Amino acid sequence: MSTATLPATTASDDAPVSDKPVADRIPRESDLVHTKAGRAALAVLRLATGWIFLWAFLDKTFGLGFSTPIDRAWINGGTPSQGFLLGDSVAGPLKPFFAAIASPASDILFMAGMLGIGAAVMLGIGLRISAVAGTIILVLMYLAEWPFIADSGSTNPAVDYHIIYALALIVIATLGAGDTFGLGRPWRHLVRRAPWLA
Repeated sequence: MSTATLPATTASDDAPVSDKPVADRIPRESDLVHTKAGRAALAVLRLATGWIFLWAFLDKTFGLGFSTPIDRAWINGGTPSQGFLLGDSVAGPLKPFFAAIASPASDILFMAGMLGIGAAVMLGIGLRISAVAGTIILVLMYLAEWPFIADSGSTNPAVDYHIIYALALIVIATLGAGDTFGLGRPWRHLVRRAPWLA
């Protein structure tokens, strides 16, 4: 039994939208990021993701009372990464490793990462390096909390918010989300000899 190929029907671009076949009215997936709505959605995702990192820096630095009380603020002698790495949140077989790397240096590196990633992502610059650095930090935090066991406090043993944030960073870097509501284009011109920074 042979199957005949139906001739392709094309509608004029000048035809009213309602007169076009349904398939011609639905944008292809590859075109969605080129629409104003698609670019705007990516920009909103970028700003929200950047704010997560920038907020972590601000809250841990100044003790704004959301996850960090004022007496544990970094400016008051608090230890942002050590408090996490040596606390009850860390579990599983990698706990000794994370305890071993807890130090004043880890505090500085963590806070510099939060500030740098947050500011860069919100500005729409350096998205590739931000995605790499942010993904490394998030995967380490994911492994530190070891969500694979039932009593870890995690609601999902495979995909939690660390993984979602890392994927968001990768998506906005891959799709160049810094151009809309951001400084992506001028940044690329500035670093055209080092495109990996874009």
